[in-house]
Order: sequence, then C-alpha cells, then structure tokens
Amino acid sequence: MSEVLLVVTTLPDRASGERIAGALVAAGVAACVNILGECTSLYTWQGKIERSSEVPLLIKTTRDAYPRLESLLRGLHPYKLPEIIALSVSAGLPAYLNWVETETKENA
Repeated sequence: MSEVLLVVTTLPDRASGERIAGALVAAGVAACVNILGECTSLYTWQGKIERSSEVPLLIKTTRDAYPRLESLLRGLHPYKLPEIIALSVSAGLPAYLNWVETETKENA
C-alpha cells in the first residue's frame, strides 16, 4: 500500500478553491479535498508583513500520486509561491486509507 498524505494549500478565495479542488479530484490525483472556511494569514513576503484572507484546502492523496498532484496544483495555483505542504498520515481507518489509494492510482 502506498503511503497516504495530507496536502495543505491556501487559495485567495472560495471560487478558486472549488475550481482547483474539482480539477485535482477529476484528474485522479486527490481522492478528496476539503474546502475550509476563510481564515486570516499573516506572513512575510518580500520583506513586508502581509495580512490576507485565504481559503485552506485539505487534500488527501498518496506518495505515489504526489508528484502529479504537485505539478497540477502548481500549474493551477494563482500564487507565485503557493503553500504546498505534504504531511504523512501515520494512522487512519484502514478502509479509508485503502480508498484514498484506490482513487489516486494512475490508471484508476
């Protein structure tokens, strides 16, 4: 079984979040994407402290599918330097983890 990953990214608005989430699931690189509510992000960008409203996405995928997911996400993401962080899932409901793997197989 391939390792399951939880990938986190943020988008500037819900519409772009929904568009990108749909594209990732349709391409078979994500089994599921949760589009969370708006949050406030504080960060340093080009030497200045910035404050933005953003919409987080929680993306379920596998290590095998991750390179395809990252490539597609980078191509669709509106930010010059998008947050794309992959976290390893150390445990979970086996049936759910198997489902994530099945849905993200390259020829599923």
